[in-house]
Amino acid sequence: MPRYRLAPTPEQEQALLGHCAHARYVWNLAVEQHGFWSRHRRGGAPGYNEQSRQLTQARAEFEWLRAGSQTVQQQALRDFAQAMANFFAGTHKRPTWRRQGVHEGFRQVGVKPHQVKRLSRKWGAVLVPKCGWVRLRLSRPVPEGVRSYRVTRDRAGRWHVAFAHVPPPVSGPGDGSVVGVDRGVTVSAALSTGDLLKVPGLTPGERRRLRLLARKLGRARRGSHRRAGLKAALARLKARQSDRRKNWVEQTSTRLAREYDAIGVEDLNTRGMTRSAKGTIERPGCNVAAKAGLNRGILASGWAMLVERLEHKAPGRVHKINPAYTSQRCSACRTIDPQARESQARFRCRSCGFACNADVNAARNIAHEIRLLCTLVDTAAGPAVAARGRPGVPERTNREPQPVLLY
Repeated sequence: MPRYRLAPTPEQEQALLGHCAHARYVWNLAVEQHGFWSRHRRGGAPGYNEQSRQLTQARAEFEWLRAGSQTVQQQALRDFAQAMANFFAGTHKRPTWRRQGVHEGFRQVGVKPHQVKRLSRKWGAVLVPKCGWVRLRLSRPVPEGVRSYRVTRDRAGRWHVAFAHVPPPVSGPGDGSVVGVDRGVTVSAALSTGDLLKVPGLTPGERRRLRLLARKLGRARRGSHRRAGLKAALARLKARQSDRRKNWVEQTSTRLAREYDAIGVEDLNTRGMTRSAKGTIERPGCNVAAKAGLNRGILASGWAMLVERLEHKAPGRVHKINPAYTSQRCSACRTIDPQARESQARFRCRSCGFACNADVNAARNIAHEIRLLCTLVDTAAGPAVAARGRPGVPERTNREPQPVLLY
């Protein structure tokens, strides 16, 4: 979904905040209704159609709700219905409350072509209900045929509009090139070609300012104007860090999708790896501070975001492999030695004497697995062997080499 910066006037910003408040109110009302239904009643909770009828009755009764956009409020209910469907499918968590200042946004559907126009080379405008024409920064051409968009406001106070449009995938070179990508904390992404890529974060001066603002925020009185200003300054710094990480992910994923036909990554459960280790009162965790620092490093490196964007830009060309032994196996002689990694950045095989960067060695092991997988697929699909009575289905082959441990 291509995203653009909005530049609303103060009057338009108040109207946009009103839409966000109405969408958040309808969402929280649906959350409360489902929670009450599961605790005190039997049977299924009201679905989208029933909630839409209830919304119509509420708009007829309350003037402040009727003053808002009906489409914005209905789309909040539709978003909640989709969130519940994702929850029951097991792919997402149960939808919870939305907070003011954190979850600010709404969705608009039924967009006509004449409701998005170009004003100049750098500026355009989008028609928002009850707000009029809101200017947007044309950082790229607006895609044609868009039918819906979502307006959001981040914690730094910046407004964005994202048009629902799936861009075409990035074409590969077509030469059968393979690359392995090893994700880490010190080195965000190490390639099997030897390149070491690092997410650009905050500068030393910005990090000092971030710590200073955090200390001042801890001393500020809740509800004061000073605290609000400090929170806004902190949000701007963190937004700058997030923008740099997203820009790095976009550039790196586009480069990999354009230069290689097959991209190999480790199949990592990032959500489970970044889970808190504080535990409970009965069973408290250990090394909580160190685990929290590791979690921040993993999230700052954009592990999940990089793989997600690679799958968007190179569908069918991203392969996930088992991460077992990738950092302990020598990429030259294939010997597994737990003591071969001398430090975070140094790998030296005690069997053949091969030495290189530890992350690059792991990336080469990943690339080797992808080449082996592609070879097996080509070999099995060439003669079109029949498996289990179905023509053209390759037989299962155990391609995982047996580990050779060296002590």
